[in-house]
Amino acid sequence: MKKTVFYPIHESLGARIVPFAGFLMPLEYSGINDEHMNVRTNAGIFDVSHMGEIWVKGKHALPFLQRVTSNDVSKLVSGKAQYSCMPNGKGGIVDDLLVYCFDKDQYLLVVNASNTEKDWQWLNQQNTFGVVLENHSDDTAQLAIQGPNAIKVLQTITPVDLTTIPYYSFTTGTVAGISNVIISNTGYTGAGGFELYFPVSQGITLWNALWEAGKNFRMKPAGLGCRDTLRLEMGYALYGNDIDDTTSPIEAGLGWITKIHASKNMIDQELLEKQLSGGVTRKLVGFIMEEMGVPRSHYPICDKDGTSIGQVTSGTMSPVLKKGIGMGYVNTAYAAQGSAIYINIRNKLLQARVVKPPFINPGMFAS
Repeated sequence: MKKTVFYPIHESLGARIVPFAGFLMPLEYSGINDEHMNVRTNAGIFDVSHMGEIWVKGKHALPFLQRVTSNDVSKLVSGKAQYSCMPNGKGGIVDDLLVYCFDKDQYLLVVNASNTEKDWQWLNQQNTFGVVLENHSDDTAQLAIQGPNAIKVLQTITPVDLTTIPYYSFTTGTVAGISNVIISNTGYTGAGGFELYFPVSQGITLWNALWEAGKNFRMKPAGLGCRDTLRLEMGYALYGNDIDDTTSPIEAGLGWITKIHASKNMIDQELLEKQLSGGVTRKLVGFIMEEMGVPRSHYPICDKDGTSIGQVTSGTMSPVLKKGIGMGYVNTAYAAQGSAIYINIRNKLLQARVVKPPFINPGMFAS
């Protein structure tokens, strides 16, 4: 199992360490609910150095990315990022990812840790464009500072005016005396904040500076457990649960990042265009439990008579709502907002209601 540069710090902080995507990672420190609410109302620091970072360079970088990703990369300008996915040629998804545009000949792809090697091989297989691909996953560290007070914590150790970095934008600058740190405003929690990309060799220096700055704001370390509950309250898809090689972007409600036009020549373009125009037989929906129960991945979703109409892909007890929430694929006839569905939890049919995520209003926690 791999360890990130911050592993000794996680141990010293008493983290519960678990295997995840080939790494030994912190699941929780003070408890998932405590960390979750601290991120929602204050600030938390996540080690996300397990994520993959792949650079795409060269004069054909744009047409290559238009081919292998679903979103319209031509809309990006320097300093902007976009959420996207990679169609797999069979109607499914290789991975979902972030695409950062440095200039028209240079992009950074941030991919899921569990898929880094798979994505690297896939990109190389598709590289008939002569682009330069560089996998810098092993020498790049990443920290996420999330929550309404994250900007206050980070601003104390950087001269970069963080208020000038809009959502899904980024810049490079000095943080804690370290130059050329990528400062990104994307996030996977819905709580606001920033992600920092920097060399592994500078990891401990940057963590220590952030940790010291965070003391004045009662910042806490946050693990993968609350990262999952936070993203689920926002209805963000998790690869391996809600999307995978067998789910199409259209089924997954990702039509908004699936841009079809003649000049794009995307993998699976014809198939996805047919799904956009003709519809699909199942859809990924969000739901809130109307009876006491916690939905979990793989639990059957049924109609009122107990007939299976789908399956839960992600579920938890929302720390904010104090109700069970989840996502899952259902037959399209049951996908409309307000539809009554039933989750089979230990052979009991418990009623839930289809809703459009996010499940909470993150603005209610703004400082």
